[in-house]
Amino acid sequence: MTEETQSGELPDTGPSTCPGTAPWSVATTSSSGRSRRNSTRSVSRGRLGAGLVEVPRVPYRDPKTAVLTDPEVPEAKRFCSRCAKGVGRVRDGRPGRVEGYCPQCGHRYSFTPKLAPGEVLHDQYEVLGCLAHGGLGWIYLALDHAVSDRWVVLKGLLDSGDADALAASLAERRFLAEVEHPNIVKIHNFIRHADRQTGNLVDYIVMEYVGGQSIKDMITARRRDGNGDEALPLAQAIAYVLEILPALGYLHGVGLLYCDFKPDNVIQTEEQLKLIDLGAVRRIDDHHSPIYGTVGYQAPEIGTIGPSVFSDIYTVGRALAVMCFPFDFRGKCKDRLPTPEEEPLLARFGSFHRLLLRATDPNPELRFSSAEEMAEQLTGVLREVLAIEDGEQRPGPSTRFTPERRRFGVDNTRMDLAAVAAALPAPRVDTSDAAASWLATATTSDPAGLRKAPEYTVEVRLRIVRVLIESGDVAAALSELDGITAPSMFDESEIDPEDWRPDWYRGLAALVAREPDKARGHFEAVCDRVPGEAAPKLAIAVCAEAVGDADAADFYELVWRTDHSYVSAAFGLARVAMARGDRQHAVQVLLDVPDTSSQHVAAQVAAVRAMIDDPTEDDLVAAGQRLDSLDLDVPRMAQLTGELLAAAFDWVTRNSACPSRVLDCALSEHELRLGLERCYRTQARFAATPEERIALVDRANAVRPRTLV
Repeated sequence: MTEETQSGELPDTGPSTCPGTAPWSVATTSSSGRSRRNSTRSVSRGRLGAGLVEVPRVPYRDPKTAVLTDPEVPEAKRFCSRCAKGVGRVRDGRPGRVEGYCPQCGHRYSFTPKLAPGEVLHDQYEVLGCLAHGGLGWIYLALDHAVSDRWVVLKGLLDSGDADALAASLAERRFLAEVEHPNIVKIHNFIRHADRQTGNLVDYIVMEYVGGQSIKDMITARRRDGNGDEALPLAQAIAYVLEILPALGYLHGVGLLYCDFKPDNVIQTEEQLKLIDLGAVRRIDDHHSPIYGTVGYQAPEIGTIGPSVFSDIYTVGRALAVMCFPFDFRGKCKDRLPTPEEEPLLARFGSFHRLLLRATDPNPELRFSSAEEMAEQLTGVLREVLAIEDGEQRPGPSTRFTPERRRFGVDNTRMDLAAVAAALPAPRVDTSDAAASWLATATTSDPAGLRKAPEYTVEVRLRIVRVLIESGDVAAALSELDGITAPSMFDESEIDPEDWRPDWYRGLAALVAREPDKARGHFEAVCDRVPGEAAPKLAIAVCAEAVGDADAADFYELVWRTDHSYVSAAFGLARVAMARGDRQHAVQVLLDVPDTSSQHVAAQVAAVRAMIDDPTEDDLVAAGQRLDSLDLDVPRMAQLTGELLAAAFDWVTRNSACPSRVLDCALSEHELRLGLERCYRTQARFAATPEERIALVDRANAVRPRTLV
């Protein structure tokens, strides 16, 4: 593995000991992002972050202001490109040399710019000065006189005597000619120019100028202006990664690996992000070229099995963590993430923590399988993050689960876990499965009928598992699952070993078997695999409620706050809130069920019942107003009226009468007795049995006020 130095890192880190090139068109403006039109902060909810996040604009930077007045590599950033040891350092009070030989390995080094202002390359590109320096070369600003004097960037070799650096430069040149993506820097030309001192020919890449600010410099600016441990807002960092993941997916799709993703290599201009520095790019099937990357970001398996799509995913996960909170990502946390105890952000946003853990799993095959899959789950996590931060729902469709098939827990009675298993969302059928179209139209719920499918595929067998679970035949369902997941005679199971759906169905089976603790373990495993999905969190909430765990409310609230279409989560949250004595929260949650929901009236009724549980005078009045506004049939209205007036009567017997009114009855014993009598007689007219009718008439007679006659 070849090593190189970086041009700079986050303030709390040391120099990199793995390859990576510094940003070449980085502005030094503050992260507040001031508009060119005025001096006020400008934000926009544009394309970044799926249109969910307001991201500060970074104004386009005038190229002339980006030119370095005194281009020099700081001594702390001078490293030998062969052995990575420090070179050109101060010695005996004398400044370090910018050119010389490494005292460790004897390799020649040079940190002087090779091009001077005014120098013209290829009879076309006039050099204006240096913009930045990096491990693979100096970066210059130039004017392209052949194309309307447009601004361009020239990138050459820092150390043209290093064979690996030269190979990397040539590799970059070869790959860049194939790359065309709006979020990846554009390449205009490749030229050679004779060094004015040695006469040697040096290769230069001509790129577009991207004026803006790198994510690394945004973080650096925040720390410089703050306490030194600031990071980007979580939602903003996620928005940036969501914008860049399609670019990485594009590279993977054309057979290329990026290898060196980090905050240094992403620049924002206005609302657009660009991935720069393709110096470490290599073909997926290249097993011989030098491997470039950066310590702290690079996947642990690089030295043994080499780069892969999985290792690129790892760098994205590590970079996202670095953007969001400060930690020693090159020291004690070089190969792991901080724990929630070490980093409060991870404790507050559990789904984000799960996503980072999967992206940076030590086992490459347990990471996200593609940039697209990571982006899909990260979008779901972003919706949760925003909902937690401001309490506003951000619903979004799931490509992994159906909506809730039925609502559960609506009648406020003890939950039937078997009914819950049949009501929870179902995993969607893989459309690439040979039997997908047949399953879309199949109406049979008989396992024998399903076994007659034209193609007996994994999706058909999973449907059989679901049918068996819902019929209560847990043993048969688990046996079928074992058949799908067990290795065959060729040592391969029918289903991908990392597929999360077997865990989902085992969780459902455990629910039907009334084993909520066991079920939760399976649903937690699903949540670890698809951290942006609501369905497994809803299932975990059910399991937690069933055993009385305090975190049931947290999971119900997370699901409900993110997406109000999960109405079962609202009823679950209300139940848990009532159980812990937080009646006000329970009522508010139920009142928030939208009127577009089929369970809106049921939620309003549940809210009325919650209001009259150990009520105050104000609660009784509010419950009466709420009930009066509901459009209910006569029997149901009479039943709820009876419950409300009975609660009011009980309150009056413990307190003094008052002029407030509940459903046209004053809060006095006499009027409430009359109201209850009328209510019970109304209920008696709609009684289902003679016995029930007689009981209600007896109650009416018992509650009516006494008379003198």
